[in-house]
Parts: sequence; C-alpha cells; structure tokens
Amino acid sequence: MIIDENVHLQIGSLIFDGIDQIDVTGPFEVLSRLPNSTCRLFGASMSTVCDMHGLKLTPDAILSDSPQLDVLHIPGGAGQESLMDNEEVLGWIRAQAAEAKIVFSVCTGALICGAAGLIKGRRATTIWSAIDLLPYFGAIIVNERVVRDGNWFFTAGVTAGIDGALAVAAALRGQEVAETIQLAIAYAPEPPFNSGTVETASPAVLSVAQMSVRELSASRLKTAERVAERLGIKTKS
Repeated sequence: MIIDENVHLQIGSLIFDGIDQIDVTGPFEVLSRLPNSTCRLFGASMSTVCDMHGLKLTPDAILSDSPQLDVLHIPGGAGQESLMDNEEVLGWIRAQAAEAKIVFSVCTGALICGAAGLIKGRRATTIWSAIDLLPYFGAIIVNERVVRDGNWFFTAGVTAGIDGALAVAAALRGQEVAETIQLAIAYAPEPPFNSGTVETASPAVLSVAQMSVRELSASRLKTAERVAERLGIKTKS
C-alpha cells in the first residue's frame, strides 16, 4: 500500500466530548510527521471539547467540511457512549471509511465503528475492559496491541494508539519513514512496572482497575446489546 511521497495525504481525527486525549494526541504525534501530509481534527461542531480529565481540544473543522480523508482516525474514551446512536457522526464515519485508504481505530473507537456497522467479520481489538463487546458488533476478537485487517488498523487501549500510528505510517510511507518518526519522538518505552495488561497485572491491581470502570462497562454492555439488535447481530442470551 505504500504511497508515493509526491501524493499528499489527508489525515483526519474525530474528536468529541469525553474523548481520551492520548487516543488523539499520541497518534497525532506520529501521523503529523508523515511527509507531505495534513493532519486535522474534526468535530460535530466547532465547540471546544473536553477529554475525560478536562484537557480541551478544538476542532479544525466540522464534519461536513472535511475533505475525503486518506486516513480516518477514530479514537475512543468514555464519551464514545454518546456517539453510539448519533447518526450524523456514524453516517460521516461510514462515508469516509468507504473511500479512505486506511481506517484507524484506537481503543473504544472500535465500538463507534461497530455502531456504524463497519466491523462485521473483521479481526479487531480494543481496550481490555471492552474487548468482550466486539462480538456484539460482529467482530472477531484478537487480543493483541495492534491488529490489521486489510486496510483497517485497530489498537488496544490508550497508549497502543502510538504503536498503531507507527504501523499506519509504515503502511503509507514505508518502514524507514516510520522508524525515523519513532526515533524522532524517542519512542522506546521502558515502563517502570509490568502491569500494563490484564495478563501481567497483579490480581489486586486488576481488581481495582475493574472496579473503577464497573459502571461504564455496564453502560457499554447495554449499548452493545441495543446496537447488536439494531444491526441484526445474534448475541449470547
């Protein structure tokens, strides 16, 4: 899929209230460095949005003013729930995804894409606390940090978006370009603890983390069941 650097790339990220900002800013750090590209943020309105912890982001343009994007980037965050029945946003995602060279989902962006009916039969991943919901949207669970299915790229939670963005960069401009970006941003993680996955976290840490998202997880399950019914996807009784 590598695209000649003489071809300009239009890259766009959806932003919304309740986003997890690093789902946007992590990939932006990578994708904005791609040669001959434009990287912009798009919202349902021009209003500033607040991430889950209060960081403010401002769209560059509204959805209806976006060009056809070469890379459609859909991030996640708790605010994803408010978009699951938002036909303006879901319709925009469908229209963009139909012609995009790459669709790039980070974290629970996969659930938004699922609500748009776009991940049926696809191998996909998302954050550990929502990965069980992927079959409600017809997707096949792959418990990996980055998953590629054709021209779709899915990542696990939050910081995995940086890994996914590097994979997207390599697909678009080649591995050397992606590695140069990785060096430029000094991305060589050496976490001080080994608790970054469900499999490596201690039982006590996992229990606390699960409790912290209990209400959100219950809400997401109800939404997933409702969307599955709308999409005609059979789920467990």
